Amino acid sequence: MHAVDRHHPIVESATLAWPDEAATQAFAQHWATQPALANAFVALHGDLGAGKTTLVRHLLQALGVTGRIKSPTYAVVEPYELDALNIWHFDFYRFNDPREWEEAGFRDIFASAGLKLAEWPEKAAGVLPVADVDLHIRTLDDSSRSVTLLAHTAAGQALLQGLQGATP
Repeated sequence: MHAVDRHHPIVESATLAWPDEAATQAFAQHWATQPALANAFVALHGDLGAGKTTLVRHLLQALGVTGRIKSPTYAVVEPYELDALNIWHFDFYRFNDPREWEEAGFRDIFASAGLKLAEWPEKAAGVLPVADVDLHIRTLDDSSRSVTLLAHTAAGQALLQGLQGATP
């Protein structure tokens, strides 16, 4: 497989300010109420320490995941099964070989129902499907973040529209 540089049309975009972790948590709690999230693929972008895993932890907790929520840096994926929702948290930071994609069964996971959250999606470029939402986190200082969300599908657009009036 060859990495393909794909340009995805942007259906809609939103920019948010998260002045602190409480704002990240509030965003996650609100987003967890959106029906379109149940089968979405959200690609999370940002430098090391930007808050990708922190956002995922808050989102998983808001969705009802209990217990320890681990970063899947070494395992590549951590699955979570809830009564009404399957969730997969990917971290492609150490992903190097597209053959891993097939061998690990990731194609089947992305074809199945459930929420897929992927950190470092650019490391798996060319094999990942189009994300419903690309979420870019930019560090402003120790606690504040600027967040840009780009919707590429109707489901992504619904997720962004669900944010209107709910976050700063």
